Amino acid sequence: MQTPARLVAAVALSLSVLATSACSDSGDDKASDSTTSPSPGTTTADRECTADDIEVTGDAGSAPTITIPDDCTPPTTLLTKDLVTGSGPAAEAGDAVETNYHLVTWSDKQVLDSSFERGETFTVAPLGQAQVIEGWNQGLVGIQKGTRRLLVVPPDLGYGAGGNGIEPNETLVFVIDAVSIS
Repeated sequence: MQTPARLVAAVALSLSVLATSACSDSGDDKASDSTTSPSPGTTTADRECTADDIEVTGDAGSAPTITIPDDCTPPTTLLTKDLVTGSGPAAEAGDAVETNYHLVTWSDKQVLDSSFERGETFTVAPLGQAQVIEGWNQGLVGIQKGTRRLLVVPPDLGYGAGGNGIEPNETLVFVIDAVSIS
């Protein structure tokens, strides 16, 4: 008659072990608490930034302030957003686009270059084949005189492995004012 008692005890012990293991940490690091905020200075990897995530302040014609968010990852495709819409014909391949620009690097959020600060414009010609990064050749098509455009350039359309003071695989954030198009 002790056999049924032992059987009941064994089943109870098994259920207890099963219940305990179901509540314990399995060691699987794939699970995460989506309500946890990242540490300051780090980014979350669950979403890619959009042009709307980047804050730009300042009036067209003067150096802007660019604020890159900490709560999303750099985009992997070219992003463009007109912050101020200009007028006149849209720039096409082969045109010359005279610009003022302000460049902030994504990784350190620092201004790397600014024609506004130098007080001299920069001309991109011929658009589409100019001796500039591919992100500019693609990202300036359609811009009109007087337009202020946000341009976020992923590494493959920027400097890739680095160079010209740019770290390897750096995402570049430009605000570009179209001064003239010819």
